[in-house]
Amino acid sequence: MCPTRISGRTRRLAQSLRNDQTRGEKALWRALRELKADGVRVRRQAPIGPYVADFVVFSRKMVIEIDGDLHSLPEGQMHDRARDAWLTAEGFTVLRYSALEVDENLEGVVLDIRRRLSLES
Repeated sequence: MCPTRISGRTRRLAQSLRNDQTRGEKALWRALRELKADGVRVRRQAPIGPYVADFVVFSRKMVIEIDGDLHSLPEGQMHDRARDAWLTAEGFTVLRYSALEVDENLEGVVLDIRRRLSLES
């Protein structure tokens, strides 16, 4: 394990996920890149310890996840709980949005993220 607690396996997974984003991840990524104008840098498919976050704002310790169908299965829910507990213990806030919500209400999701980043009132 590296001094950063990110294994080579996790780094390779992150790279693979960046190359194979879902439609919702691509759409949200395009919108989140616009936060640069507000001084907020967002990274996509970023390794954090043993996990890979869909999106992360390291300066605000905020993780943004898009949950597809697998997250509704018992195994997925158990994994998400363990992952969220680990990230929370590391000081991160975890925001979760369903893939359907991103597909149907991208503007609302982005507005909610902006509010949580204190960029909107």
